[in-house]
Amino acid sequence: MSRPTIAGVARAAGVSVASVSRVLNGLPATEEMAERVQRAVSELGYVPDARARSLKVGRTFQLTLAVADVGNPVYVTMMRAVEEVVAAAGYRLVVTTTGPDVVDEIALVRGMARGYADGLLISPIRVDEDLVKSIRECEVPVVVAGSVPAKAGVDTVRANSPKGILLAVDHLLSCGRKRIAFLNGPADTVPGAARSKGFTDALKAHDLQAVAVAEATDFTFAAGREAAAGLLAAGGFDAVVCANDLLAVGLMHELAAAGLAVPADVAVVGMDDSELAEQSFPPLTSVNLGSAERGRRAAELLLARIEDNDRTPRRIVVQPSLSIRRSTP
Repeated sequence: MSRPTIAGVARAAGVSVASVSRVLNGLPATEEMAERVQRAVSELGYVPDARARSLKVGRTFQLTLAVADVGNPVYVTMMRAVEEVVAAAGYRLVVTTTGPDVVDEIALVRGMARGYADGLLISPIRVDEDLVKSIRECEVPVVVAGSVPAKAGVDTVRANSPKGILLAVDHLLSCGRKRIAFLNGPADTVPGAARSKGFTDALKAHDLQAVAVAEATDFTFAAGREAAAGLLAAGGFDAVVCANDLLAVGLMHELAAAGLAVPADVAVVGMDDSELAEQSFPPLTSVNLGSAERGRRAAELLLARIEDNDRTPRRIVVQPSLSIRRSTP
């Protein structure tokens, strides 16, 4: 049985091939024409040839989402939100991992010149001048889910990490905890720097000093467990703010191994409010940094940029909230 063609759809619908093409590409058409074409497409089982369509309109109808670690639950949440938006606009989403090295981020941005996607949504964990230059000179539209200098000239959507840290500290103080420690990821990363400053500012606002601060080598569960040893050696704390949920769960494992109960002995707050926060034991109080909202807004900006690359860049900040669970009193 031969594959249905656009000409066959046109014959079945009683319209021209041009009319079928207009409907299938989402261009203006009368309601009657659209109904006739869609009915014929359904009856014949016609599937558009994506390759031919791409050659004709000069697009691949693919978008790339690049994140540091596709295994991190916060990126999974973001990915789902991005995919929902771009799929509704007729695009496929290709997800790739850059890793923690800025050199690999730069290579990915420069590789967009190969033309395998119509746009790039990137969430860089480290940023330097070369990355900013690569983004500014990229062959396709770019939107950054994160922080880059305004001179990059791109749309950005970022979280307000310092405010999120303040919410965590305020909550712990309201629970009667005053000896607060901090477990951060690498401080030379975008989130690490923002959360470190946020913690310092939050304690300063309450005229407090950090009991202990530890820096993990990565934002992972294993790195959290390893860095927790430094906090336990320092001791003296009754609460810990962690820079993400993976670090927080790693810390809770080490606290349990040391015979300390959460939250009776030590209250723990994470950041990201990922699915992991609800799945941990006890369930983790966590700062919601709006990963789904950031993904949606970034995807919308990328689609708008593809349609009009001369738009003035927008810089959007998504505000945090606190999800209170049983890891705090």
